[in-house]
Amino acid sequence: MTATPYDPISIEQYRQDDLAYVAQTTPFGKQLIMVRSAGAKVWDAAGKQYLDFIAGIAVNNVGHTNPEVVEAVVAQARTMLHVNVFGKTLLPVQVELAKALSRVTPPGLDKIFFTNSGTEAIEGAIKLARRSTGRHKIVAFEGGFHGRTCGALSISWRDVYRQPFEPLLPGVTFIPFDDLAAAEQAITDEVGMVIVEPIQGEGGVHVPSDDFLPGLRALCDQRGATLALDEIQTGFGRTGRFFACEHWGVTPDILVVAKAVGGGMPLGGFIARPEVMNLLTDPPLSHMTTFGGHPVSCAAGLASLNIILRDKLAERAERVGAHIQERLRAMQQRYPVIVDVRGKGLMIGLEFATPELTKAIVGRAQELGVILSWSIYAGGTVRIAPPLNIPEVEVEQGLAIIEQAIRETPA
Repeated sequence: MTATPYDPISIEQYRQDDLAYVAQTTPFGKQLIMVRSAGAKVWDAAGKQYLDFIAGIAVNNVGHTNPEVVEAVVAQARTMLHVNVFGKTLLPVQVELAKALSRVTPPGLDKIFFTNSGTEAIEGAIKLARRSTGRHKIVAFEGGFHGRTCGALSISWRDVYRQPFEPLLPGVTFIPFDDLAAAEQAITDEVGMVIVEPIQGEGGVHVPSDDFLPGLRALCDQRGATLALDEIQTGFGRTGRFFACEHWGVTPDILVVAKAVGGGMPLGGFIARPEVMNLLTDPPLSHMTTFGGHPVSCAAGLASLNIILRDKLAERAERVGAHIQERLRAMQQRYPVIVDVRGKGLMIGLEFATPELTKAIVGRAQELGVILSWSIYAGGTVRIAPPLNIPEVEVEQGLAIIEQAIRETPA
C-alpha cells in the first residue's frame, strides 16, 4: 500500500506554512514532507517511497507504525489519556512497563523515573547524581552528545553548540573517549558523575576498547563517583544486546533511556537502584513531570518491549548487523572513498573521506530512495540504524542503493 499523493499546490503551501509558523533548526527549510510510514518504509507527500535506514534516529526499533504498538496506543487512548502521572496517582500501565523494564535492565537497576524525552532523562540523571554524592563536578567525553537543554548541553562536547548559550553548568571536564589514562587523572574524589555513551552515536559510531567501560566502572567505585550510561541510542536491542553495556558486563549506577523505549511515542527515563532513586523523596517532589510516563506512551512502550523480547530482535540485530558490515567492507575494497566501517549490531558507522563527500552520498541515496544521516559531530560518518525487524530483502535493496549512490557520486 502506498501513500495517496498530495497535489503540488498543497505541497508547496505546506512548505511555506512550515517556514512561516514552525521554528526552524536550519536556515534551509525541510526537504521531505512525510505522510505515511510502515515497517522500514516511509512515504512523502508526492507518494514516493523510501527505506528508512535510520529508523527515525534509532526510535522505531520495531518498525514504523507497528500494528501491535498501534493497537496498544488505540486501546489505551480509548480508556484514558492524561491524568496526573506522578504524586497521588498510580497508573497501572506505567507500573506494568516499569516492572517489565526491571527484568531486562542490568541487575539491581529496578526503579525508573519516566520522562518525555532523552534530554529530560539526562537532566534527571544529573540531579540524581548530585543528590546521591553531594558533588557537582562531572566528567564527560569528547565526541559525546547528551541533548540540547542547558544541563544536557553542558555535558555535550562540541563547542559550536555550547558557546552561544553559556554560561552553562560549571565543573564539567571533557576528556578523550576510550582513554583510561585520561580518566584516571580526571576522576578525582571531587567528581560526582561520569557520563558516557557505551558506543558514541553523534560522535561517529565509535566503539570503545574492551577494557574502557570496565575501567571506568572501577575508577568510579574507587573515587565514589556515579557512573551514568547514556543508552538513549544504544538501548533496546540496537547493538545486538538489550543494552550495549552488556557487551562489557558493566552495570552503571544510572542508566538513561529514551528513543526506542516508547515504540515510536515520546518516552524516556533514568533508572537506578531503589535506594538511590528513593533519595528523590527527600524533600518530597524533588523531581517532577507533567507528561513523563504518559499512559499512551507507556502502553506503546510495553507493546514494543514485548515484541523485542518475543521476536528476539536483539539477536537478530547482531546477525543482520554483522551481515551489513560484511557487505560494506566488501564495498570498501571497491571504493577507496570508504575510510572505515564500524559498529555493533544495527548501529553502524560508514565513514567517508570527507564530510562533503558524505553529504553528497547521503543526498544521492535519498534521491534513490534510502534515508540515511551523518553524525553531527563527525560529518564524514554516515549512520546506518534501520529497524531491528527490517526484512532481509529490504536490507539488500538498501545496500544496493547505497552502493549505487557511492558509485554515482564524484570523489
